[in-house]
Amino acid sequence: MMEVHDMLLTLSQDIKTMKTYLLNFHKSRLEKFSDEWIDGQIVMQTLHISKRTLQSLRDCGVLPYSRINGKFYYKVSDIETLLESNYSLSKSKHYGDK
Repeated sequence: MMEVHDMLLTLSQDIKTMKTYLLNFHKSRLEKFSDEWIDGQIVMQTLHISKRTLQSLRDCGVLPYSRINGKFYYKVSDIETLLESNYSLSKSKHYGDK
């Protein structure tokens, strides 16, 4: 039984490592395009939002865009500004504290 427990711990650590790698990959990908234009697909993948949510951000004027031949493009700097403007610090130091 201890073998299974150890394997699960190892698997859990491997998943955390992969998650960290993927997050850093997305971040470096965005930094590479700092003031470049990216398409909606990259925005949706990076922010983990749906096509409809992205449309709402456009429709409400929250996220500036450019449209060419029906395809939408966004500046990475505008996405960073949106994220920064919605940034809030946790009210407590530890998750779950009251």
